[in-house]
Amino acid sequence: MVRKIIFATGNEHKMGEIRMILEDLGAEILSQREAGIEADVVEDGATFEENALIKAAEIAKAARKIPGFEEAIVLADDSGLEIDYLNKEPGIYSARYMGEDTSYDIKNQALIDRLAGVPDEQRTARFVCAIAAAFPDGSSEVVRGVMEGIIGYESAGENGFGYDPIFFLPEYGCTSAQLAPEKKNELSHRGEGLRKMRAILERK
Repeated sequence: MVRKIIFATGNEHKMGEIRMILEDLGAEILSQREAGIEADVVEDGATFEENALIKAAEIAKAARKIPGFEEAIVLADDSGLEIDYLNKEPGIYSARYMGEDTSYDIKNQALIDRLAGVPDEQRTARFVCAIAAAFPDGSSEVVRGVMEGIIGYESAGENGFGYDPIFFLPEYGCTSAQLAPEKKNELSHRGEGLRKMRAILERK
């Protein structure tokens, strides 16, 4: 029975999605910050999966030293946007693209500008989310979720964050930032990854 889960993030938007998808596990779900873990993890992996595993292992190491969290399961994700026309940029550098302190309004407009004149069929893109789990016995697991779409011609929507306002879903006629939160969790890369991870956690 999973009792405590620490998710290696301080992002409240992300924690909202995570809690919504994992709420029926019956576990206490804490962010890294809520668990009192301060760690600046260097994510120097070459893939989303490697970065997620690095982050989970580092935060788990810190958690084991905190009374009450010795048996906690630590989850970590690495996610980003791959744009085919731009050789899968920004990819694993999505959060750091154009600098970590640069607003997503600026980042999103820059990507739209780089695709100026590019037709729909060449604007294919996907959100990728790798989620890793570090277990108390030292073992680990990693899964991947993907959401396919295209890059829109303008930013639209208030419900998402990051690159959501420019990620257009042709079959729904809107960006992922225009989806209702429940629908976004159903369709999103993070939602798919979390559901795969939940299936693993249910067996623990």
